[in-house]
Amino acid sequence: MIVVTTANVNGIRAAAKKGFVEWLAATEADVVCLQEVRAESDQLPPELRELAGWHAYWAPAAAKGRAGVAVLSRAEPQRTRIGFGSAEFDASGRYLEIDLPGLTVASLYLPSGEVGTERQEEKERFMAEFLTHLTALRTRAAAEGREVVVCGDWNIAHQEADLKNWKANQKSAGFLPEERAWLTRVLDEAGYVDVVRRLHPDQAGPYSWWSYRGRAFDNDSGWRIDLQCATAGLAERAVRAETERAATHAERWSDHAPVTVAYEYPV
Repeated sequence: MIVVTTANVNGIRAAAKKGFVEWLAATEADVVCLQEVRAESDQLPPELRELAGWHAYWAPAAAKGRAGVAVLSRAEPQRTRIGFGSAEFDASGRYLEIDLPGLTVASLYLPSGEVGTERQEEKERFMAEFLTHLTALRTRAAAEGREVVVCGDWNIAHQEADLKNWKANQKSAGFLPEERAWLTRVLDEAGYVDVVRRLHPDQAGPYSWWSYRGRAFDNDSGWRIDLQCATAGLAERAVRAETERAATHAERWSDHAPVTVAYEYPV
């Protein structure tokens, strides 16, 4: 088995003070993909600079204090890559991938967007380039006899079952028709599988993000935007998926919950 977890930490320095370090020490995961790290490697808390038992790879954003992704792997990768060949986005701290034997694991932080602003235009440009990359990545992996899983904060709820208040959010970034149609293309045209949805086809959620405003967490008024999208061969080997929702609001170390999937391995 190989266990893969994705988690948006909402600032790793803040998360480290709230329980992330303890969570990492206890996790069964073999690979942990992190998003929204928002720190350079030399800004990490001392307990995260030298992670015993982990090979850690960081891709901070050129803009200080923004975005940033990372991949922690118990096994040393054969190859690592920051970015996906984009002149605009490769230094934005939004994509990092590693190659393990027979498997590519990537950490993605897709822009969140904001309707009617340049942030939404940025998101649309990212999506257009990234779809091309996903297609090429699957094709290349197939030629090499590899499988792929792209983990992360995709910032899109694909279906009505993926957010609690879908009726009120039909004109909100993250649930726009064009964003949902793009994610459909990722699954249909590019050939990926939403692994959690495959294993939980009839469940509302399980949600992975809840606003800190109001009582969203207590009411489970969330969004399922943290996904593991895998090539078909790997998706078929997924045997268990869990969203690690904190027991109480006070025990959260991020506004997101880790999403963990166990796969039969080697692929």
